[in-house]
Amino acid sequence: METIFVNLAQGFQVALTPMNIFWTTFGGVLGTIIGMLPGLGPATGVAVLLPLTFAMGPVGAMITMAGVYYGAMFGGSRASILLNTPGDGAAIASCFDGYPMTLNGRAEAALAISAIASFIGGMIANVALVFVALPVARFSLHFGPAEYCLLMLFALAATAAMSKDKMLLGFIGMFLGLMIATVGQDGLTGISRFTFGVLELQGGIDFLIIIIGIYALGEVFKSFKTVHDPNKKMQTKFGKIWITREDWKRSWPAILRATPLGFFIGALPGAGGTMAALMSYNNEKTFSKHPEEFGKGAIEGLAAPEAANNASSVGALIPMMTLGIPGSGTTAVMLGALLMLGLQPGPLLFEQQPEVAWGMIASMFIGNFILVIVNLPLASVLVRLLAIPGKILYPIILGLAFIGTYAITSSTIDFFTLIIFGLIGMFMEKAKIPSSPLILAGIVGGTMEQSFRQALLISNSDMKIFVGSPIALVLIALTVISVGWPLAKGAFSKKAGKAA
Repeated sequence: METIFVNLAQGFQVALTPMNIFWTTFGGVLGTIIGMLPGLGPATGVAVLLPLTFAMGPVGAMITMAGVYYGAMFGGSRASILLNTPGDGAAIASCFDGYPMTLNGRAEAALAISAIASFIGGMIANVALVFVALPVARFSLHFGPAEYCLLMLFALAATAAMSKDKMLLGFIGMFLGLMIATVGQDGLTGISRFTFGVLELQGGIDFLIIIIGIYALGEVFKSFKTVHDPNKKMQTKFGKIWITREDWKRSWPAILRATPLGFFIGALPGAGGTMAALMSYNNEKTFSKHPEEFGKGAIEGLAAPEAANNASSVGALIPMMTLGIPGSGTTAVMLGALLMLGLQPGPLLFEQQPEVAWGMIASMFIGNFILVIVNLPLASVLVRLLAIPGKILYPIILGLAFIGTYAITSSTIDFFTLIIFGLIGMFMEKAKIPSSPLILAGIVGGTMEQSFRQALLISNSDMKIFVGSPIALVLIALTVISVGWPLAKGAFSKKAGKAA
């Protein structure tokens, strides 16, 4: 324990130098801006910085890249809240209640709680990173292909069951997402599936294109009818960017529940912030005393995913730093940067290059303070977006969507894919099919299929591998509970209503 505090003190000595404070601020602010732009996300921001890392040196490079990572988690929710356009995958769940809060005239509270929840989630996760990095990393090594498959199945089932009144529609959305995930080359055999001869589909459909299409274009298409509606008033006057005592009372338990969940999921290689945010949202809705308010502007429905995705970004650093295994797409880029700089990630990194490892960890404490100071005043500027007339705002959203799509794939073919998913999003809205199960299934479907088939190859097609470990049994139980609990709760409520 004493060694940890000595190392952390050494890390603060490194992080508090003027140059490293500059890199922390630069990375955090850049990440916030990148997070707001649809389709870019932290991985793109870190990748853009790679050529500059040689001039920064190892410590400055890691501090800046980490700042971009958690800064993008702060910024990703801005477009979700104001425009219903998630900046990246981890900001999807912020659309569910963040945008309805904006429509209800509570954009100020939504922006404030997103910054507060991100700050608290990030700070708690940083403390956890200091003390439990190695134990969590060792535990995550117990997840084989079967456990990963069951983890993703649990996430899908829990998300599809989020609305007990529309559970069937949730599962329909999930199966649509799994169908989309099969497009492209089979990862194990190399056989093309459902590409219809289009070479650009060989690599599958990027999940960010699905997100941008369903949310950004879907929102624009849906709004065509009301863009010239004289009765539709845009909010032009804004109060203080803060929350009420009642908002805080409802939000803080959600933040404290979501943070450890997000941290643990982030520490699992490949799980990522999207799964953490969606699972934390589902967790809050399942156990809420007011589940009917979710999707209509429940502030805890925004606080939970914001805390979870920031905590997951910290958790994703654990396997990268301690084992050399990237926990997310962004940490994969950071891993490449470490290797380029001549550093070898793993347990020896903390012994041989403590100034790099502990300097980066200490900078994350400082960076979270800087970002919450920057983001709260900045929010008062961002809410002015709501005063822009729809006939000007919607073309801007379309432009950002197409620019973001091209930035992802550098292919104009994906413009057509984007439009198709925009139409799908509009029709799903009309049919009341929830979009979150489709999105999550599109993201994890390919990985889940590969994990399932790898597990069968390892076990020589013996299905017992899926019940062969305590972790697998716990995940199966959680999957059953996630579907059964809302059904049982609904049945008891109906029975009580009839009795009354």
